[in-house]
Amino acid sequence: MINFDYIKPATQKAAIDALNKDATSQFIAGGTNLVDLMKRGVVSPQKLIDINNLPLKSIEQQKGFIRIGALTLNSDVAEHELIRKKLPLLSQALKAGASPQLRNMATVGGNMMQRTRCPYFYDTTMPCNKRQPGTGCGALKGYNRMHAILGASDKCIAVHPSDMCVALTALDATVVISSRKGDRRIPFADFHRLPGTTPEKDNNLQRGEMITAIEVPDNNEFSKKALYIKIRDRASYAFALISVAAALDIKGNTIQNARLAMGGVAHKPWRLTGAENFLKGKTASLENFNQAAAISMKDAKGYGYNNFKLKLAPNTIVQTLKTV
Repeated sequence: MINFDYIKPATQKAAIDALNKDATSQFIAGGTNLVDLMKRGVVSPQKLIDINNLPLKSIEQQKGFIRIGALTLNSDVAEHELIRKKLPLLSQALKAGASPQLRNMATVGGNMMQRTRCPYFYDTTMPCNKRQPGTGCGALKGYNRMHAILGASDKCIAVHPSDMCVALTALDATVVISSRKGDRRIPFADFHRLPGTTPEKDNNLQRGEMITAIEVPDNNEFSKKALYIKIRDRASYAFALISVAAALDIKGNTIQNARLAMGGVAHKPWRLTGAENFLKGKTASLENFNQAAAISMKDAKGYGYNNFKLKLAPNTIVQTLKTV
């Protein structure tokens, strides 16, 4: 790991100013992904700006939504009474992620900013357009068991690793971003990017901007029937092969509204808008669940070793909808 400078500003303004002054600098909070990448020589920031002193660790009920500070620990969000009661889908997803030790270090903002990655990204001897644009994608014809089946391109087929982000995508969250120009808000579903021709860009955060909070609508109708199912190779500290976040508003046996998203299938958390629209107004039946799953898989494509996901993904959607 290379030498680097380290500062710990006391205010949000000072942190943003420091980021703008040095193009080689990066924010660090828990460091659960960034430090790992630095140790492997994948990234080499010359200055780290420690933002842990900033007052961005609160969870607050506001009018119509719950606001979560960007520096709130994943473990604190998962166990917070307000989150467990009103946003159980988010709590479940966080508890399914990583390990207890990592959840006690990782922050909400850091979770969002972790790199979409695969083993070829980590291996600096292999071609990777994400790590070094223009070198090719080693996973396309390599060992791609964990890789994308939706929204991929010939430049990159890596999948986004976060469980938390799948739930926040389903729950229509909003990202609050601050800069020298003031605050702006972006729908969570639009924060992360598909690879296209620029797989090195994981999200739509601009240089000089900082994530300060997440705002999640306080939709009580989605608090009673919510479920996050994660299919993985082992019970702990494993990325999803397939995950599904589902929240249903059901009256009688009729689905009034649905929120669905998937993990382990794309370069970003994948919202199942087509399936949501189909289920609205339908009865909660196995036939309708199967059809919703088929709609979700319309454009899916396997790359060899991950062809099993073409069956596992719709089966997981149906299982989640049956169980929620």
